[in-house]
Amino acid sequence: MAGTEKRHPPIKPAGEQKTPKAATLGVGAAVLQDVIPTKQFDVYVVGLHCGKEKPARQMVAHHYCNQLNEDFIQCVLFDGNTEDANLIGIEYIVSENLFDTLPEEEKGYWHPHNYEVLSGQLVAPGLPEVAEKELMRMLMNSYGKPWHTWHTARHTGEPGDNLPLGDPMLMWSFNRDGETDQKLERDRDEHMGLDTSAKRSDRRDLARLARPQRGVDTLKGYFPQAAEPPEGVRETGSEG
Repeated sequence: MAGTEKRHPPIKPAGEQKTPKAATLGVGAAVLQDVIPTKQFDVYVVGLHCGKEKPARQMVAHHYCNQLNEDFIQCVLFDGNTEDANLIGIEYIVSENLFDTLPEEEKGYWHPHNYEVLSGQLVAPGLPEVAEKELMRMLMNSYGKPWHTWHTARHTGEPGDNLPLGDPMLMWSFNRDGETDQKLERDRDEHMGLDTSAKRSDRRDLARLARPQRGVDTLKGYFPQAAEPPEGVRETGSEG
């Protein structure tokens, strides 16, 4: 099935190889401990993030999510979809209704999702097309607050840090064609058997559900070469 190909992490963490004792402990824990919270993260989506303050810091993020209710989703982020993937951060997702209840200062931490959905950048590998589109319909007009704690890869294709270093970084969404490093997007699509262009075409009808969102123009000054936002992607207060 397209999109279900495995993507290994770009880097191996620093440290010695796991000892037999540690491996045995892990097997015993799996048998004896009922790790309930992690079992709930059963929705898998893949997207592209960039740093809000450092937009050149771009990464593919593999999200494993738990939908707590109709308005709130929490996700753990990895740099791959295999057993050796590295945990690189977290993301919370809220509906438009919940976003509107946030204090003004808090709203600046949350990025808009309409471009991610309508551009085809956000995908749910392995889901039947009908189910994936319904998930994307639900995410229209929503907002995400992702913090990356480990930058294991660089969009140039070079490996990143072999340990989590420095402060967590608030990440942002792309909102215009020309903001994403095309090498990063092509690499993801080729390795995972995805077709972003086809997804974009299939989701064109979702644009009618779109409402203007806050944060669409946040990175506009960083990407002067980018095109105007496509249909369905507009900053709150802008015309059209």
